[in-house]
Amino acid sequence: MLKNGTDFSKIILVCGRVDLRRGIDGLAAHVRLNYDLDPYEKGTLYLFCGRRAGRIKALAFEGIGMTLYIMRLSGDNRFQWPRKTNEAVEITREQHQNLMGGFPLTGTIKESHVSKSA
Repeated sequence: MLKNGTDFSKIILVCGRVDLRRGIDGLAAHVRLNYDLDPYEKGTLYLFCGRRAGRIKALAFEGIGMTLYIMRLSGDNRFQWPRKTNEAVEITREQHQNLMGGFPLTGTIKESHVSKSA
């Protein structure tokens, strides 16, 4: 589900570093407070990456509750995560699959910003 992203109508990439020690409530608050987005919007997947680019967390409201996904890559593999701070962008399913496949998204996510002005 997390790897292909097909179960979600929107995929929001939270750029930069997020403290992945946060749980569901902390990540939901981060989305609401920093980007004025609704973490309880059904069908939306929020993706977060911490200091180590070898793991990500994802948050989604499933209609009756919130789900937290965690993906940790094996070995020295790393996600090619955009590190612009204070920015959240909507990405396509194809971009999501590229990210999960280890390809960089640099230059492909500029058209659909949903970020709050800093």
